[in-house]
Formats: sequence, C-alpha cells, structure tokens
Amino acid sequence: MFGITKIFGDQNTKTVNTYLPLVKKINDLEQSYIALSDEALKAKTAEFKDRLARGETLDALLPEAFATVREASKRTLGQRHFDVQLIGGMIMHNAGIAEMKTGEGKTLVATLPAYLNALTGNGVHIVTVNDYLSRRDAGWMGQIYSFLGLHVGVINHDASLLYDPTHQEKDKERDGVAAFKVVYDFLRPVSRKEAYAADITYGTNNEFGFDYLRDNIDYDVNNLRQREYNFAIVDEIDSILIDEARTPLIISAPTVESENLYATFAGIAEKLNEGTDFEVDEKLRAITLTDDGITKAEKLLGIDNIYTEKGIKYVHHLETAVKAKALFKREKEYVVRDDEVMIVDEFTGRLQPGRRWSEGLHQAIEAKEGVTVQKESRTYASITFQNYFRLYKKLGGMTGTALTSKEEFRKVYQLETVSVPTNKPVMRQDLNDYIFQTEIGKFKAVARKIKELNKTGQPVLVGTVSIEKNELLGEFLQREGVKHQILNAKNHEKEGEIIAMAGIKGAVTIATNMAGRGVDIKLGGPDASDTEREEIRKVGGLFVLGT
Repeated sequence: MFGITKIFGDQNTKTVNTYLPLVKKINDLEQSYIALSDEALKAKTAEFKDRLARGETLDALLPEAFATVREASKRTLGQRHFDVQLIGGMIMHNAGIAEMKTGEGKTLVATLPAYLNALTGNGVHIVTVNDYLSRRDAGWMGQIYSFLGLHVGVINHDASLLYDPTHQEKDKERDGVAAFKVVYDFLRPVSRKEAYAADITYGTNNEFGFDYLRDNIDYDVNNLRQREYNFAIVDEIDSILIDEARTPLIISAPTVESENLYATFAGIAEKLNEGTDFEVDEKLRAITLTDDGITKAEKLLGIDNIYTEKGIKYVHHLETAVKAKALFKREKEYVVRDDEVMIVDEFTGRLQPGRRWSEGLHQAIEAKEGVTVQKESRTYASITFQNYFRLYKKLGGMTGTALTSKEEFRKVYQLETVSVPTNKPVMRQDLNDYIFQTEIGKFKAVARKIKELNKTGQPVLVGTVSIEKNELLGEFLQREGVKHQILNAKNHEKEGEIIAMAGIKGAVTIATNMAGRGVDIKLGGPDASDTEREEIRKVGGLFVLGT
C-alpha cells in the first residue's frame, strides 16, 4: 500500500501494519456506503448508538463508523479520507499519538475518532492551539458531524458557540473559504453549559483548563459548565503536554489597589545599568542585584539600608522592577494596546487577553510602560496542563513532531507515539543553514535573498522569533523596495486569510511563530487554476525561510 519499510524503523512499521486489515475492511465497505441515500447514511448514527446500548464495543463499530464518516465527508466537504488518515484516526482512538507531517490533513483525521467516541453520548473535546482554529474547525468539520446528527460546540475566550446548519444560502461561500476563514453564520452564540453539552466540543487548552478551575470555585451546582472528562483529542500535543506541561493556569481576583511603589521602583530600575548594578541570567530568566546596584537604589530612595529600614517588601519591588526592565521586552513578551499590557504567548505567538503575570510582575511592567497600573490580585485556583489532561478517561493526539518526545509521552502520560507515513512522497528540499556574525548582517542578507526570489515571482514565507524582529525585517524589505505582508499578534484576526494567500505568485509573507497553524498554503493561492499552480512549481514552489 505504501513504501513504509523504506522510510520507518521496524517497530513503527509493525505498529502501522497492525492497522492495515482494518483499513481494508473500511475500504471494502466503501462501495456499499456510496449506494446509501442521505437518509440511510444519516440513520447509521442511531443504529450505532442502539448497538452500543446492546453491548457492542466501539472497537467493533470502528470500521463501519469510519466508513460512515468518510462517506459523509465526501458528500459535505468533497474530501475523502486517505488510507493513511484512517490509520491516524485509529491511533488516536486507541489512546495514542499520531505523528503526521504538515499538510497531511490532521483536521480531517480528527473527525474519525471524534465521531466514533461521541456515539457514547459522553462528549468529546477537540483541543486546538488557538481560538481562531477552534471556530474554523467547528464551522468546517461541523458539516460532517451535523449531517450525521451530532451537535458541535465551540469554547472561546470571549464566547461559546454551537454549530448551526440552517444557513444553507451561505453554503457555497463557505465551501470556497472554510479552510482559512470562519463563516460566522454557521456558529450561534449559546451558554458555556450548552457548548459543553454538545456531542463534540472544540476549544483551546487554556479555555478547557480555565473552565475546569471556574467550576471548582463555583458555589452553585447549576452554574457548572463542564461534564465528565471522557475523551480528548489534542492537536499539537507535544507543544501542550511537553513544552507547556508545567505551565500553571491561575484564576485570581483583584484584592487591593496597587501602591505607587510600582512607579517609584520603575523609575529606579531605569537608572540601573546591566553589568554594574545587576546581572542577568537569560537561561534561568533571573536577575541578581550587585552591591553597587543596591547602594545606588538606597541613595535614590534616600535610605541607608533597604533591608533593615524597609524590609522584604521594598526588596521584592526593586527586584521585580529590574526584572521587568531586563527580561521582559515590548513587542516580544508583551504588547501595549488600549492602555493595557497584553501578554504574547511564547509558544503560539498569540495575544493572551485577560492573562496576567503574578507576584507584582505585571504591575511592574505596567509602571515601566507608563500605562494604568491595575489592582494587585490573589490566587484562588490553579492547575497545570499536565494535571488537567490526566483527568480524561482517554487521551489521543496528533502533531508533526512527536517522535523526539516519544519516551516522555510513554512515561508521563502512558501514550504510545506512532509515525504515520505520508500519503505522497515528500517533495520538500531542505537546504543548509547560514550563520552570520551579526543580526543586522543576517537581516540584510535575508532581505537581499527575498528580493532576488521576488524578481522571479517565487512566493516566500519568512518565519521570525518575535513581533520586534518581524517588524524589523519588514523595515529592511521596505528599504529594498519589496512589497510584503506582515503577520503577528497585532493583526492576528486575519491570519488564516494572510497565510492562505502566501502561495500566490510574488507574495512575500513575514510571520511570527503564530504563522496560521492549520491553514494550507496552496501554490498559486486558494482559488488557483492548474496553469497558475504549474507556474509557481516552475519557479521552485514556496520558499520557506527561517530566521
């Protein structure tokens, strides 16, 4: 079926091969399912639920359920699950992690185990990396679930929604843009509780975690949002369960007005110099005040000894103010918008509205930036992602990069990782890296290279590490006279559309690590003709440049 043994190691090949008989069963059912009317196909859901109630297992239903989803997808989306996508779905159903390369259609793969496990009526949570993708996927994949009689909910930071299939007049518009744009007519605002009561609920790890905490500090049982933790499918699972595993989600509430000490110490920190007054440990994200720095701060405060005269409170304020100055950079760790300091998520590059650093750090940054210093807060509830996702009876996931963390997944979460072969051979060419003596030299070289490629019409996608570097490279390209599109946390509302257009002839797109995850970049653009696609292939396809 595929040239698996040439690409993967023996154990992985054996695991993949165990799924091949089931793939054959599903394929054998395909012709009989094509012959079914829409009504007969929709009736399969009620049939499966009845068989489950009579004692049949999900594993026994798997071939028929997967064949049902595949046929429903063909009729609603015009997309047929490939054999490798069926394997990915089986791995996740068996509480495993499917490593699938970028562009292999993980969004579509998730519909298979989600539908099968939703048949129990206990709910399925599909965890996406950002609010935009949860809305997009619910509005896009919701067509399959809705056709088969299941309800789909969405949990976002500022809204909870339910998939509403009634706007059929918009269906044609959605078919053209659903992969990169949310058509809101198909999403109806509902209560949080209703969104969780749906058969399948899309949302981010943050929102699922915070709702768990809110439920645990609520006094009224009628206000509880979530129900049992049955099955979760986690997208980019290595990012959430490994990189961010120990990240605490904290619910806090304002307690007392912030003192003007934050402004006082922000002024003092501004007068202290790195190297002489304090030292920075970038790796540990810590600062250490030197004796000279402490002496200078004492003079500025007009006291002889900060430790004996003012105590730990003043020392904490001083250290926090210096930390805010030395380690937290505007346009990298945070942005300032509407008189407010907003955190930029280091893993996704997205803004985190409503989230604040603890222990006075957020107030120290607000004082540094000269915006309104908000009230100090007190922590009421906290949980890490690692502990939250252990609540689920069954956990599955998908990502493009899981094998490097295979041992950790096995030891910590008892999850097996399986690398799924690609549907077609990988055509990407990986070129050698270039190392420059200075950052300015690097950006000049990058701008020259982009200009050179742009003259041929080859589309270019550039990755940068922060908003600051993103905009700096934009300035270099402006000097070179290269038209370009910038994507970062400041204009994230249109990220899907910006990234979807990155394959158009002559397009230059500079993105942070938020780079429209989950959006396909098609050569020539989303609506390109065969001729336009071939034109881009001839000039070398999409050129991806990491900085």
